[in-house]
Amino acid sequence: MKIKYFSVVFVLFLFIKTYAQSHEDPILFSVDGEPVYVSEFLRVYNKNLDLVQDESQKDLDEYLSLYINYKLKLKEAKALGLDKKESYSRELNTYRNQLAKSYISDSRVTEALVKEAYDRISHDVKANHILVRVDENASPQDTLAAYHEIHKLRERALNEGFEVVRKQVHDGKTIFGEELGYFTGFKMVYKFENAAFNTPVGAISMPFRTRFGYHILKVFDKRKSRGERTVAHIMIGFNSKDTLHGSPETRIHEIYKKINQGSDFEVLAKQFSEDKSSASKGGLLKPFSGGQLSAPEFEEVAFSLEHIGDVSQPFKTKFGWHIVKLYEKTPVAPFEVMKPELEVKVKRDDRSRLIDEALYAKLRQRYKVGSEPPALDYFASLLNENYFTRSWRLPEDFQGNKPLITIGDRTLTYNDFGSYLLDSQRGFNNRAPFKDVVLKHYNAFLNRNLVTYREDNLEQENKDFALIMGEYRDGLLLFDLMESTIWNAGNDSTELQQFYETHKSNYHVPERIDAIVASSSQQKTLKKVAKLLEQGMALDKIKNLVNSNTNIEVIFTTGIMDAGHQALPEAYTFKMGLSKIYRHNSGFVLVQTKEILPASIKSFEEAKGAVISDYQDFKEENWVKALRRKYEVSVDQKVLDQVKQTVKNN
Repeated sequence: MKIKYFSVVFVLFLFIKTYAQSHEDPILFSVDGEPVYVSEFLRVYNKNLDLVQDESQKDLDEYLSLYINYKLKLKEAKALGLDKKESYSRELNTYRNQLAKSYISDSRVTEALVKEAYDRISHDVKANHILVRVDENASPQDTLAAYHEIHKLRERALNEGFEVVRKQVHDGKTIFGEELGYFTGFKMVYKFENAAFNTPVGAISMPFRTRFGYHILKVFDKRKSRGERTVAHIMIGFNSKDTLHGSPETRIHEIYKKINQGSDFEVLAKQFSEDKSSASKGGLLKPFSGGQLSAPEFEEVAFSLEHIGDVSQPFKTKFGWHIVKLYEKTPVAPFEVMKPELEVKVKRDDRSRLIDEALYAKLRQRYKVGSEPPALDYFASLLNENYFTRSWRLPEDFQGNKPLITIGDRTLTYNDFGSYLLDSQRGFNNRAPFKDVVLKHYNAFLNRNLVTYREDNLEQENKDFALIMGEYRDGLLLFDLMESTIWNAGNDSTELQQFYETHKSNYHVPERIDAIVASSSQQKTLKKVAKLLEQGMALDKIKNLVNSNTNIEVIFTTGIMDAGHQALPEAYTFKMGLSKIYRHNSGFVLVQTKEILPASIKSFEEAKGAVISDYQDFKEENWVKALRRKYEVSVDQKVLDQVKQTVKNN
C-alpha cells in the first residue's frame, strides 16, 4: 500500500464527512453545485489547527482556500472515474479490513494484556532453554514422542544439571540447547515469554509447547529493565575520506587523547565526528533502550557508563570507531506514556489469540447466538473415513436449505456450514472422532461469521469507524489523482528539461575551497604550524613535529569545503593562502586555502531531484487554477463572516 504518501495528505486534509445536515447548518461554499456545510468546515479546521506546520494555514481565509482546492481535486478525481478503478476498491477494502480489527476487539482483555506487557518490559529475564522440535501439524505419534522426550530431558536436567544436559543434547537438528542471555517482553513468542517470566530464578520450567516444539527452560536471573540511555558520540567511519590522520583507529585515539587533555567533548564532536546527523549537535543521539540499536557493542558500552558525564574509551562497531559520553539515564517510561505503543504490540503478538477468544464471546452475546451448537449430530453422521483422505463429499440428499443459525439479520444455512466442512478437510491432518471434528469446525465457522457480520455492519454500528473510513476513502482517491496528475511529472524528461532551462539560476553549487584546517586548543601551537606551512613543509612532517604518541596538540582536516563546513569558523572569508588564527568552538583554527572553486550552475542531472520537486509545485499550482475555471466555486461571504466570528470568539 502507498501509506508513506498519506502523511502529507492527512496532515493538511484530515476531514470528517457529514452524513446528515440539518436545515440550521448553513452552506459555506459549493463546488459545481455540491454544498459544503459550516459544521464540516469547522470540524476540519479545528481538528487540524494544531497539526499544520505552516502558520498561514491557521489563517481561516488561507485554510478555506486550501479546503476549496481539496474539494476541487476530489471533484476532478470522481469526474475521471478514479473511484471506479479496481485497484482503488481493492486498496480501500484492504485498509477497511485492517481498521476494522481495532474496532471489534474486547477492550477489557486488551487492557489486562497491556498491563501485563508493561510489567514484562519493565524487567529482564536471563534464561537458557532446551527444545525438542516438532511441527505444529505433526502426527499424534510424533507429537507424543516429542512430549515424552522433553519430559525425559527435564528429569535428566533435574538430576544432572540443566547446563550439563543442554550442552550434551544439542544437535542443531531436532534438539536445540541454546543460551538466550537477557531478554524482556515481546522478544520471544508469548508462550515462551510466559514460561520465562513465571518460572522462579534457579528453577526449571515444566515442559511447554510453542509452534517450534516442546521446551524446557531454566531461569538464571531476573532484574529491572535498564531503561533508556542518552549519549553523545564521536565517530570515525571505516571509509573516512581524510587520509592525513592515518587509519580510523589512529584518528579516534588522537581525539581520545585530546579529551583526556581537557578538550571539550562536544567541541571535538562538532569538528571531527563523521556522523553528520549528530556532529552539529555535539554528537548527541536520541535516547535508546536495550535491543533497540543495530550495534550491540555500542549499547553495551553506553549502558556500562555509570555516571553522567562519563566518557568511554575508543571502541569499534560495524559502523566505525566511537567514543561515547553519557548524558542521561532514564528508567522505563510510566505506563500511561507507553500504553498506546504497547496496545499496538499486543494486537500483533501471540497474545492476540486471547483477545480473539474474548471477542467471539462478546459477539455471541451481542447477536444473541446460543452456546449450544445446533444440528451437529446430523453433520457428524454425514462424515466418513474419506474426510481424512480429503475425498469426502456431501450426500445427494443433503438438507442444504435448512437454516442453521442466525446472526443479526443474516441467516446461515446447512449449505453454508456444509461448504465450510468441504473446504476445511484439506487442512485437517489428524484423525479424530467425527463429533470432535464437526464441533471444532463449527466453532471456527461461527467465529469467522460473527466477525464478518460485525465488520460488514461497522459503519452502521460505530460512527467513529464510519467517519475514519470517509477520511481514508477520499484521501486514497486524492492520492491516486495526485500521483497520476502531479507526482509522475518527473517521468516527462522533455518538460523537466525545459523547466530547468527556464529556472537554471535557481540551481547552483556554492563557492568552495580546497583547504587545510588546523585545530588546536593552544593559539601558540597554531602560530608554529602557520610558520611551517609558510615554509612549505609537508603535512605529515608538521603533524609529527607538533604531536606525539602521548600528546595531540593539533588535529588537521583537509578537503573540499563550503562556507558551512563544520571545521571552518563563521568569520572566515574565502581567500587564497594562509588565514589568521580564528577562535572557533572554544578553541582555535588556522586555514590554508590552496584553491578557491567558484560558484557554478548545477547541470540538469546534478539538480534533477530539486528540479522535479519544483516542477511538481509549479504544475500543481497551474492545475488548481484550471480546476477553478472548470468547476464553479461559490462562497457565501455572509456565512464566512459568521464563521470567522465564531472562530475568533473561541
